[in-house]
Amino acid sequence: MTKNNRQQIKLSDAPKSIQLAVDLIQLLEENKIETQTAIEALEIVLNDFKKKAAIKNNRNI
Repeated sequence: MTKNNRQQIKLSDAPKSIQLAVDLIQLLEENKIETQTAIEALEIVLNDFKKKAAIKNNRNI
């Protein structure tokens, strides 16, 4: 597939989760965060948000 055949999507039209992911990647890269440090930090953040979601879901039941 050539460049001309690819459908380009504007970041502003992408889902919010994609926009946030791009912003996070940019933040980590611009601050020269080591890959393993970024992975460990993102795992902590992911676990925290999963716990918050579970608590919220339990309250709504």
